[in-house]
This record gives sequence, structure tokens and C-alpha cells, in this order.
Amino acid sequence: MPEYLLDTTAIIEYLRDKSGMPELLTELCNRGGLLSCCPLNIAEVYQGMKDNEKAATDEFLNTLKCYEITADIGYLAGEIKRNYLKKGITFSIADVLIAATAIKNHLILLTNNMKHFPSKETNIYAYER
Repeated sequence: MPEYLLDTTAIIEYLRDKSGMPELLTELCNRGGLLSCCPLNIAEVYQGMKDNEKAATDEFLNTLKCYEITADIGYLAGEIKRNYLKKGITFSIADVLIAATAIKNHLILLTNNMKHFPSKETNIYAYER
């Protein structure tokens, strides 16, 4: 069964009922998919969370499997970032850590921000807003 690592934007869109995200995640789950996140997603979501969104945010995040960011993920993220920098392409460290989490754990990264992630290395499920 496929497992999806949600990009932070996907989590926020789910929580704010935007872009058809609740329906998309329901559809993926109905087809046997599992949903996950990583600590970077949680930090990014909390950073922009409104005070009145905390209960719903915590409830949703607690339904997701959370993958740890390990040393191996750190090594891979650094290598990916370094290789792309040599080509003049810059990714944020947060985004390469999210991508490396997906790669190392054989997850499908669910995002609408294709330009934020190294698509050659990452298995991406792109959705449109």
C-alpha cells in the first residue's frame, strides 16, 4: 500500500479546507494509502498556526505517522543540496530534509510545490491548487 509524506502546504491546505485537500486525502486513504509527516512539517505548521487552530491541528497531526529525521537522512539531504548547488539550483534545507525523508523511507511526497523539491530523486505525487 502506498504511503504519502505530506508536504507542509498539503497539511495546511487540509486544515484550512483548501484546494480540495480533505477530499484528496480521503480518496488516497480510501484506496489504501497511508499518510505521514516529519518533524519539519510539524514545526512549519506550528510556525504559521493561528491560536484558534491548535486543537484541530494537533488532532490531525496525531493521526499521521511521523518519521524521524535521522543522520542518514541528514547526510542524504546535504548531498542532494550540494549536488544541486553545483548546478546553480538552490533548495531550502527544510525542503531537502523533507525530500530525503521521503527517499530514505520509500514514501511518495505529496506536494503542489514541485519547484521546491529535487524531483529526479524524489517520488512525487503532484496535485494542483
